[in-house]
Amino acid sequence: MFRAVRILAVSVLLALTMAGPAHALELEQARAQGLIGEQADGYIGVVAPSPEANAMVADVNARRRAAYGDIAAKNGTSPDAVAAVTAERLIARLPKGAYVQGASGGWVRK
Repeated sequence: MFRAVRILAVSVLLALTMAGPAHALELEQARAQGLIGEQADGYIGVVAPSPEANAMVADVNARRRAAYGDIAAKNGTSPDAVAAVTAERLIARLPKGAYVQGASGGWVRK
């Protein structure tokens, strides 16, 4: 079952990156500017608060939550399991210098 979740996580990654060219570009720009970072729970978080960053985080996380739920329902697992596996993949693919949430909950550069 864990293997199936890992395979599905790749599908989620593709869906998340294919959400739309303009949105993906905005996400990458916000990440490169240090405005947002990836969390170990499969969602993004605000590193440098601003109305734009807050809105982006809310939008992206809502889409991720829906995608995780859909995949979990189709495969008899939990959305949290799908999110955790996806987080591992997303964090591994981040460029050097991107922010990730550390074990203590604070933001650190990869």
